[in-house]
Amino acid sequence: MAVPAAREAPNLSAVAANQLVVAGNACGPAALLNAFRCGNPAWQRAADAVGGANDKERILTIIREIGMRPSKQTPARPRWSRRGVSVVDLRDMADEMARGRFLPPLSEEVFFLTPRETPEKLLRRVHQRLDTSLAKGLPPVLSLRRYALRRQPGKAAQWVVIDAHFVTLTVMPRSLEKNARSFSVSYIDPWGAKRCQGTLGISGRSVLANAAGDSSCLEADFPHAAVGNHLVAGGEETVLTVAAAIGRW
Repeated sequence: MAVPAAREAPNLSAVAANQLVVAGNACGPAALLNAFRCGNPAWQRAADAVGGANDKERILTIIREIGMRPSKQTPARPRWSRRGVSVVDLRDMADEMARGRFLPPLSEEVFFLTPRETPEKLLRRVHQRLDTSLAKGLPPVLSLRRYALRRQPGKAAQWVVIDAHFVTLTVMPRSLEKNARSFSVSYIDPWGAKRCQGTLGISGRSVLANAAGDSSCLEADFPHAAVGNHLVAGGEETVLTVAAAIGRW
């Protein structure tokens, strides 16, 4: 039999959690809950173990019982705050949710060019990590960042982060063509629990360019993601990137 062209989350029909039943900064816990729900039966155990009669209570349980613990990265602060949660802290939260349920630890990885990496190699690294996690039964959680090319008084315009967001990847191609510069994905956006489609690929703009003038990160062409759009000043150039991910690889 022919191998399907798409790699799909094991439990693609799972009910998605909506962060907005709690707060606009609850995307991390909601995206993590969606990843476990859409995973294979082993990962679904981690979702089923979260206490609460509804998704509002479940997300609050994750925040209060795990997210408010001191960060291992910044011990003086809790993992989750009004500004949300970092990738590393969210990974630690995921590991604690999985602890005691015969589940392996998760990985997190930054998706920016390494010193000897080309944009094409970065694209393949990102594809390989995400595909591996899906193949192992856990939909990866993507960290998105919105950058704006912002001009400061007396300085040249620079790319600055203006907002960030987490989503859960559910469908992607199993392989890339030889000269591929992008690949299509489906994902769950916890902002409204929406199921959306988009593309991850090599940007046509030099975003945070390296010495060779190459963009240091991949662009997330997600038409339905309004991440930070309200923070973009009139006339500013902006781009949404995939900055990192949490998964099983």
